[in-house]
Amino acid sequence: MECIKPSVAVRAPPSEVFDELGCAAAALDAPPPASSGVVRSTRDLPPAHYTFQIKNFSFLFKNEVKKCESGQFEVGGYQWRLVLQLHTDGKKNIYCNHGNDHISLYLAIANQNNLLPGWEVNVNFKFFVFDQIRNNYLCVQDGIVRRFHNLKTEWGFTQLLPLDFLGDPSNGYIVDDTCVFGVEVFVMKVTGMGECLSMVKEYPSSHQFNWKIDKFDPLKDYSYLSHVFLVEGRKWRLKLNLKGIKSVADGFLSLYLQFDASETLTCGRSRLYANYWLQIRDEVKGNHLEETGERWFLDTVGFGFPSFLSLRDLMDTSKGYVKGDALSVQCRIEFIYVVKEYFSS
Repeated sequence: MECIKPSVAVRAPPSEVFDELGCAAAALDAPPPASSGVVRSTRDLPPAHYTFQIKNFSFLFKNEVKKCESGQFEVGGYQWRLVLQLHTDGKKNIYCNHGNDHISLYLAIANQNNLLPGWEVNVNFKFFVFDQIRNNYLCVQDGIVRRFHNLKTEWGFTQLLPLDFLGDPSNGYIVDDTCVFGVEVFVMKVTGMGECLSMVKEYPSSHQFNWKIDKFDPLKDYSYLSHVFLVEGRKWRLKLNLKGIKSVADGFLSLYLQFDASETLTCGRSRLYANYWLQIRDEVKGNHLEETGERWFLDTVGFGFPSFLSLRDLMDTSKGYVKGDALSVQCRIEFIYVVKEYFSS
C-alpha cells in the first residue's frame, strides 16, 4: 500500500486524450449506473496487486490539484502506476455540489523507455474504491483486454465516480479526509501454445493383428509378449499375464494393448487415443470371447482387461480356447485420435 499526502503544488492537466468508458452521474444513495459495458459491484477482498491511499484528500481540491500519481509497482513483469484526475470545475470543496463532475482513474505503464522497441502489453484490469464504513470495496471494470503500446500508455475510466457520490459521507469512501483506491492487473502473456486433434484413421474389420501363442502353458509361464505389429506407423504389442499362481481356480488371464518399448510418446507433448478390440478365439465352437476398450495411451503403459478370462474357463477343454497347446488372440484398433501440442512464434 502507498500513502500519499498531497502537497500544494499544482499539476498541469494531461495532454493525452483518453477514451470515454464511464457513466452518467447518479443519486447519492446508490452507486452510479453502469454504461458502455462498465460493471460496478462490491466485494470484501482487498485488491490483490496495489492499494493507493490518499490522506488529506480535500487538499487536492483546495489547491486545485488536477492530477495525482501513485508510485510505481510491479505486476506481470512490468512497472505500473495509478493516475487520478480531478474534474472540479473550479470548486475547492469536495463536499459541495459538483453536478456532473467526476473523478477519473487510469492505469499507466511506467518506464516504457526501458522496454524493447515495438513493445506491446495486453491487460485486463479492475479498479477499487474502499468503503471505510462497510469495510468492503467498490469494484469497477469493463472486462475488456486493453492494449498498451508506445502510442497508448494509459487506460482507464474517465468517469469512475461522480464527485458528489464520492464525497457523500454516508457512502464511506472518504473518512477522516482519507480515500483509498486499488487495482488488480492481469497481464495477458501470449504463450503460443495449443493443441491439434486429428483422427488418424478408422480401420476396416479386416485390418487386425493375429497372435498365435504356441506351447502355451499357464502353469509354467506367467507372462507372454507378442511380437511388434504396426498401426499407422506406430509399434504396438499385446501382453498377456496369468495371475493363477497357486492354482488354476484362483486366477485370471489378463490381456493388454501397449506401445512397444521403442515408442517415445511423451505425456504433455503428444497423446494418442485409441479404440481397440481384443479377442480370445474358441477354436472348437466359435464362441469367441471379446472385449472393446478405449484409452489415452502413454509410452509403454498397457491398457486392457485384468480379468479378461478366468483360468478355469481357459483350461476347460470344452470351451475351446486352448487347442492342443496353442492359444489364439486377435486385436483390432478401430480408430485412433492423435493430439499434438504446438507452439506458434
